Amino acid sequence: MKRGWGSTFTVLLSLTTLAGCAGEPPSSSGADWPAIESNVELDPTLNAHITSLVSRMTLEQKVGQMVQAEIQHVTPEDVRRYRLGSVLNGGGSFPNADKAASVADWLSLADAFYDASMDTSEGGVAIPVIWGTDAVHGHNNVRGATIFPHNIGLGATRNPDLIQRIGELTALEIAATGIDWNFAPTLAVVRDDRWGRTYEGYSEDPQIVREYAGRMVTGLQGSASSSELLGAGRVIATAKHYLGDGGTDGGVDQGDNLSSEQQLLEIHAQGYLAALEAGVQTVMASYNSWHGEKLHGHHYLLTDILKGRLGFVGFVIGDYNGHGQVPGCSNESCPQTIRAGVDMIMVPEDWQAFIENTVRQVRAGELDEGRIDDAVRRILRVKALAGMFTKGRPSSRPFAGETSLVGAEEHRRVARQGVRESLVLLKNAGGILPLARDLHVLVAGSSAHEISRQTGGWSVTWQGTGLTNDDFPGATEIHPFARFGYPTPG
Repeated sequence: MKRGWGSTFTVLLSLTTLAGCAGEPPSSSGADWPAIESNVELDPTLNAHITSLVSRMTLEQKVGQMVQAEIQHVTPEDVRRYRLGSVLNGGGSFPNADKAASVADWLSLADAFYDASMDTSEGGVAIPVIWGTDAVHGHNNVRGATIFPHNIGLGATRNPDLIQRIGELTALEIAATGIDWNFAPTLAVVRDDRWGRTYEGYSEDPQIVREYAGRMVTGLQGSASSSELLGAGRVIATAKHYLGDGGTDGGVDQGDNLSSEQQLLEIHAQGYLAALEAGVQTVMASYNSWHGEKLHGHHYLLTDILKGRLGFVGFVIGDYNGHGQVPGCSNESCPQTIRAGVDMIMVPEDWQAFIENTVRQVRAGELDEGRIDDAVRRILRVKALAGMFTKGRPSSRPFAGETSLVGAEEHRRVARQGVRESLVLLKNAGGILPLARDLHVLVAGSSAHEISRQTGGWSVTWQGTGLTNDDFPGATEIHPFARFGYPTPG
């Protein structure tokens, strides 16, 4: 048995333990956070190049690098004019607003954004834009891509080798569309099954999450300290959501985590330790709070712990308008989140106002320009490490435009392996169960043949809704009649 009453008892015990901490304030010295040695080697020449780039940038260009806009609310011309550092496609967002967009469509838009970012005809420094996507169980925003089981299913496989292989195949399909960066893996340690995003976590057991985290990062990015790192067919990974999203009081989404600091380390941070060791280049801040303080504004956890004690040298990305939830902030303005340690702000729609307000805040002395420089250096270092200054247009890169990779039969075979291994609950040893191999079983109900219900959220659209089976070309449904010995009616 891979999951049963034992794990349910663990959940209840964990909830009881956390409930006892509700009145305890967080301590700034309540846990022995380890010093993490990343396997990614720092290149002094690369760092010198970045320092030179930053010295030639205007304040407006620096702030532009710190902003990520959504593709439905930004154009390549906007990227050129405002020197934006990044774009993303949110769940259910596609090139030309077309959910049936082809690989060529995705690649064409990637080229357009890249070309705009490298255009210096009106001055400025050529810095390639970076595109992020939520490919959380395969390249799931792209019609026809391979859909792997969600993390909760992969956690049941107890197969770290499979996790790394899924990361490798997902990266290949992302590379085919010209995208550089994946907002995965999710490292939530789910302690309350009432949380609506439970399916995005690998396990309630922090050690399983830790074992998987580094392997998925390695699959996506390649092995650290090797020529594989962010090479051909690899993408930048993201450890998310930092920190404690799976342990909020009552399982409330975006709620308050009441763990002690030691519990935060021993339970919720374990996946991040492994991800950092494997060289993960970005960490996404979480919507939740820790003892009432929003993570997007939490200097202690973002700067003192993550960047200080844990030695993280990549950059912190905010979540979708997460900064707007910090007290005193709005989607258009939040100096608090920058001071706290978020380096790139995800501002899907209000990015222009955010840039203007941030520039004004620096000039008014509300924000230290040294903090701006630190954020930009971190962003540029990740871009340089990923080879983005040298590997050219997305369409010129290895595997770009290779439609045969997207939904490839080998990738689907691995997905089927994941399904098989995740579904094994009991072995019928000695024929103890009254089940025979030739037994006729009727599977009834609409879920038996509606693929979107089987793939769940983050499948073409954000919640996997508004879809038909035609939106999953090549997928296999569980037909309620034909596959179980009954004639198809009609």
